[in-house]
Amino acid sequence: MASHIILPPDDEEQRQRDEEEDGGQSASEHAPLPFSAMCVRISRDSYPNLRALRNASAVSLADAAYAKISEGDFGYVLDDVPHLADYLPDIPTYPNPLQDHPAYSTVKQYFVNEDDTVPQKVVVQKNSRRGVHFRRAGPRQRVYFESDEVKACIVTCGGLCPGLNTVIRELVCGLSHMYNVNKIYGIQNGYKGFYSSNYLAVTPKTVNDIHKRGGTVLGTSRGGHDTKKIVDNIQDRGINQVYIIGGDGTQKGAYEIYKEIRKRGLKVAVAGVPKTIDNDIAIIDKSFGFDSAVEEAQRAIDSAHVEACSAENGIGLVKLMGRYSGFIAMYATLASRDVDCCLIPESPFYMDGEGGLLQYIEKRLKENKHMVIVVAEGAGQDIIAKSIPSSDQQDASGNKLLLDIGLWLTHKIKILPT
Repeated sequence: MASHIILPPDDEEQRQRDEEEDGGQSASEHAPLPFSAMCVRISRDSYPNLRALRNASAVSLADAAYAKISEGDFGYVLDDVPHLADYLPDIPTYPNPLQDHPAYSTVKQYFVNEDDTVPQKVVVQKNSRRGVHFRRAGPRQRVYFESDEVKACIVTCGGLCPGLNTVIRELVCGLSHMYNVNKIYGIQNGYKGFYSSNYLAVTPKTVNDIHKRGGTVLGTSRGGHDTKKIVDNIQDRGINQVYIIGGDGTQKGAYEIYKEIRKRGLKVAVAGVPKTIDNDIAIIDKSFGFDSAVEEAQRAIDSAHVEACSAENGIGLVKLMGRYSGFIAMYATLASRDVDCCLIPESPFYMDGEGGLLQYIEKRLKENKHMVIVVAEGAGQDIIAKSIPSSDQQDASGNKLLLDIGLWLTHKIKILPT
């Protein structure tokens, strides 16, 4: 999830002054930054300064208390992640168990330097500001938990995604084999499993072959998030590391859990593992499950192409996942080479008139007698809303229910003159 802050209209002068102080760059010129399970990322480069936050809303102001921004020379901005030491200043540290691990101790410079950061933008110009940086991921030389004291739990929430079992397996094996953690538990059936199900003890042996199965061995569900009940259960069971695997709604929930843990002053680390087959997470190159989704999408496209070729003026219409991004549709289209038209949310299109979709369909059918159209589920929502009243309904995870672009396009295409 990206965090957005809309400035009130009567604060336009303040906004302009803030932009001038920030080198004349407005918030709209920058892509929103990604959500972290540890914080809502609010960077100076995205939102000119925290004075804007104070004028935005009470909710934004509450979130600002968890923002951690460090600034340096020449416009350097570190969009940092809140840390246990931020509210437990006297927390002790311990040597990382990896330094004594036979497979890792011989590797020089394996640990990440505390000052290592990754820039948001790789390509810059000679007069560019240094911009936003993020902490580099990787093992540190000092850690905040001794292996014997760790009680970790893993939960999967929301929709299914290829690779969930692989992530669970790697978490369990990594904690056990690399960090000598012996107490690892699986939370069954999503967030509600914290307070309505028994914790399932997991070991490298019990998860040995789960990566060969689909779905998630822990089970999943949408909704069921009760922050106080969840944190009460974490506290009562002595859990001190929580690994939460899920998408937008899940990571929002992880953020609320972190805030409640911090409010209570508990020594509990919350780590969010973003899950999406849409590959729409900023900064990272590829999210797990994306490759498998593209591969399966190609099979659907191949089937649609076969059927379209077998019918006079046949049109194969394939609707793929992608609420706000069309990576699956685009990559599957590029891999297939049988697609005549690909519609994605990032590229607006229109139906009627010169250069419209309907005109292109007629032209293509005259030339080739068949065609294949691939459309991402979030494409064309603005066009459909003109003929079908949009709904403000949401699913159990808080996502807006989209209008069905597949059925709508099917209806529009069927009324074309033959």
